[in-house]
This record gives sequence, C-alpha cells and structure tokens, in this order.
Amino acid sequence: MNRSASTAPGAAPSHGNARSIAAMLVAVAFFALMDVVLKLLGQHYPAVQVAALRGWTALPLVLAYLAARRSWARVWRVRWPLHALRGVLAVVMLTSFTWSLQTLPLANAYTLFFVAPLLITLLAIPLLGERVPRAHLGSVVAGLVGVVIALRPVPGAFLGWAGLAVLLSAACYAASAVLGRLACRTDAPDSLVWWSMVALAVGGTALAWPHWQPVQAQHAGWLVALAVTGFVAQLAITEAFRHGQASAVAPFEYSALLWGVALDALLWRVWPDGYTLLGAAVIVAAGLYLLRHERLHAQREVHTGTPHP
Repeated sequence: MNRSASTAPGAAPSHGNARSIAAMLVAVAFFALMDVVLKLLGQHYPAVQVAALRGWTALPLVLAYLAARRSWARVWRVRWPLHALRGVLAVVMLTSFTWSLQTLPLANAYTLFFVAPLLITLLAIPLLGERVPRAHLGSVVAGLVGVVIALRPVPGAFLGWAGLAVLLSAACYAASAVLGRLACRTDAPDSLVWWSMVALAVGGTALAWPHWQPVQAQHAGWLVALAVTGFVAQLAITEAFRHGQASAVAPFEYSALLWGVALDALLWRVWPDGYTLLGAAVIVAAGLYLLRHERLHAQREVHTGTPHP
C-alpha cells in the first residue's frame, strides 16, 4: 500500500519520468510486501501493537539514514503542533488498516484505500486554501461511488467494520498528507518521516501497553522484514517524486491492486469478486481522470502563462 501523497506538485523535469516510474513500481511492491507482514503479525498481536512494532523496527534505519544525510539537526526545527497531529493520524491510520487486514484480503483493502488521493483533493480546499476545479470534484464523487460499489450494495454482503476501518485509514492518510505538504513549507522533509515513526513507536506502545503481547522469537524474521520493506519502500517513493513529474508517476500507484490480487491468491488462495473489481475500476478511473486533468492544465499554464481556475 502506497503511503505517498499522490497530489504532490510535479515540478520535476519529464526526462526523469522513466527512472521515477521504475522507482514507483519498486515502492509499491515493497509496500505490498510490508502489508503482508502487517497482516501476518495482526493474526498474533493487537493491531495497535503492530503499529507500535512498525515504528520501533523502523527507527534504527531512519536514524542511520538521517545520520548519513547529516540532517539530524534539522528534524528538531519543526512546527510541533503539526507533527503532533500527524503523529496521532499515523497511529490511527496504521492501527485501523492493520485491524482491517485481519478479515479483509489485500485487494479489497487496497480498493477502498484508493479513495485517499481523492480525499486529499477535498482536504486541500480548507487546509491549503487551494481552489479545486469542478472536474476534480466530479472525480471525487465518482470515486465515492466506486467505494459504495466495492462495499457491496446488497443486503447481507456489506463489508462492515473492516471496510469502514480502511476508509478511516484512508481519511487519516489523506489528512496527514495534506498536513505534510503544509509542514514542508517550513520544515525539512526528513522530519516528517522521523516524527511519524516516533509517534508510531511511542504512541502505539502507550495505547497497546494494557494488552501488550510478548513478542515471540519465531516472529523475529517478520519484524526484520517489516523494517526493511517499509524502509526500502520509503526510499523508493522519495526517489520516484524527486526526479519525475508527479502527474506521470502517480498513476503507477494503482499497480498496488495487482500486487494485492497476486499476493492474496498466492498466500491465502483468495480472489477478488466482481463488486471489488468493479469498484476498483471506478475508483482508479476517477483518480486517473483527476491526474490527467491536472496534467493537461499544468501544460496549458506552461504554454500560456495563465493558471487554470
């Protein structure tokens, strides 16, 4: 599951697109593998404890990364209220997503989580003061229709609490992404990753402590995999948006659905049904239309010098 902000500005030159698309595909693959580990751990530990373990396993690698970049000092010069709020959102996001994976296949969870880029568009209006064209709002409405389809619009087949947990996770992710864009106006980007992991580790542990389960020795390999897959995915997603145009790179986030279907079939012998695939098609189409609309208007701005409304 991709954890990037799909609506990040795409100012990078187009000649880096091929490299960035490759990085995006790598990032999506490693996020999918990380989600497999989350699903496996969620079968043995409370969801909030899994969120805490995600934070603790990531911290040493992130710390080494900051030391290599010599950016340790910059992570302290931040707007603390924004990072505190993003920390709370990170804990809720990962806890609810991990909890949903206890009962949902990956493909179903990914389908619902794809609504996040559309929610980012909505949240950018009040939080960033952006003007959103009517075409964008139309994409959001279409995406929400896709969510309703994926949630089973027939009696007795509604996905229930697990599906709603994914939507809560997507909403928290969208809010965190928009707040991250707001924070990056003054704070170093590395600070966002560091303090999110600190929040997961400390905040998740505090919430999970009353029901904390001793970590079993046979799960040590899973914890190493959790750290490595998450770290590689984060590096790859950063590389993807550093060199290429966001409007060209972001559509490849939807390759997560292919990974979800493949991993569900390989590991759990589960295949998505027609409602899930139809809902996914509507949501992905809405997201791709939004990205295409933004890209066309961005090109028009370059050629005419006039921003679109």
